[in-house]
Amino acid sequence: MPKGSIIHTIVRILFGVMFMAHGIAKLQMGLSNVAGWFNSIGLPGQLGYVVALLELIGGILIIVGFATRYISIAYILLMAGAIISTKLPMGLLGDGKAPGFELELAYMLIALFLSVEPKKGWGIDRLFGRSANATQS
Repeated sequence: MPKGSIIHTIVRILFGVMFMAHGIAKLQMGLSNVAGWFNSIGLPGQLGYVVALLELIGGILIIVGFATRYISIAYILLMAGAIISTKLPMGLLGDGKAPGFELELAYMLIALFLSVEPKKGWGIDRLFGRSANATQS
């Protein structure tokens, strides 16, 4: 397998692990606490449950390379929501009291990369069809 496909696979797996870890952390905090935090910032508490499950289940799906494009697009929207709802006032690097949105922006860029080339590298997506570029890199 070409180097580009190996790197793509490594990026995808590590990206999935990061999101899965965030989902596990939310479960460990208790979903009712997550829902309460969402309420405290003016968002519906039920959204906390959705985000936790998206991070956990989506992270697992990204790791195995299944539905990569769709999960990546969902993560782009999730990170855009996080930036707009909580991080934007702190700026890119933070305001000295709270972190900025540089991590969310980096996650968005990785998700964008994976949404453009979801079938590259090793993963279940590749079994269901190859993109034209998957055979060239």
